[in-house]
Amino acid sequence: MEDIKFREAVRQIVKDDSRYALEAYEFVSKAVVFTMLNLDRDKSSDHHVSGQELLDGFRRYAIQEFGPMAGEIMKIWGLTSSIDVGNVVFNLVNRKLLGKTENDSLSDFKNGFDFDRAFSEPFKTDKIQENNTPIIIA
Repeated sequence: MEDIKFREAVRQIVKDDSRYALEAYEFVSKAVVFTMLNLDRDKSSDHHVSGQELLDGFRRYAIQEFGPMAGEIMKIWGLTSSIDVGNVVFNLVNRKLLGKTENDSLSDFKNGFDFDRAFSEPFKTDKIQENNTPIIIA
């Protein structure tokens, strides 16, 4: 039932703001959970994740889920910069699908990371292990 309500709310967001695909909203929502779990915030009463923490978790989750295709998939969904992630987050916040504190703002996402670099660097093959396989840094 929650998934149905979430998807309906996101469909309305996408109808009102077509910059980002429905999948972008679903992915960012999952990236929030991924980040909370990796920061052990799911076990505490404070589930809050800062913009910078979320951006790091988002990047790591995208690489984990999509590997070398992460950057291209994000582009297809309309996510080409850290501020795009922030826009998606705040669209979700405005629909009460995510929470925020009084200190959170869209500017928290402004100088996050370079998408092209973040999603290509981990897969560069300029470093080769002894067994001729590339070293992947995530």
